[in-house]
Amino acid sequence: MGKGCKVVVCGMASVGKTAILEQLLYGSHTVGAETSDTQEDIYVASVETDRGVREQLRLYDTRGLREGLDLPKHFFSVADGFVLVYSVDCLESFKKVEVLKKEIDRSRDKKEVMVMVLGNKCELRERRQVDQDTAQQWARGEKVKLWEVTVTDRSTLIEPFTSLTSRLTQPQSKSAFPLPGRKSKGTPSNDI
Repeated sequence: MGKGCKVVVCGMASVGKTAILEQLLYGSHTVGAETSDTQEDIYVASVETDRGVREQLRLYDTRGLREGLDLPKHFFSVADGFVLVYSVDCLESFKKVEVLKKEIDRSRDKKEVMVMVLGNKCELRERRQVDQDTAQQWARGEKVKLWEVTVTDRSTLIEPFTSLTSRLTQPQSKSAFPLPGRKSKGTPSNDI
């Protein structure tokens, strides 16, 4: 297991960030159960990557963003990745994800970070306000992966987090250039 990656989960209030994490990790979220507002929680998960290796993920569950309440700036410097969550039955929450993505791009300070987007509550077809094709087109333009998920079906949550963890923990590709001071096989050395 590697060093572990820090992933910030953010979006508007009531889009289901905490529900996603609790259902993913514990399989225990009950839809419609009374919940309290999240201030900030940290979950630690051991996720099996697509390479069959278990990696540690520290998931920072943030307070739901409301008008006049932005994502605290310290998250931009510590995060290896972001999960941006919107609810398919709330167009305003999708627009907030668009703003958050721009903020991440501005604030990352040349640091490479992974961004994944989850459209939650996809089972609410009759109340949908965010068109799936429009959201996917935006995601392609932003070069981020977008999944539509629901906490009522835990299996929809596993692939996105497996994919994110796999991308965050990819082994560094080996350089084709030998490092100075190292001997290459079959090459005479100038060392005496």
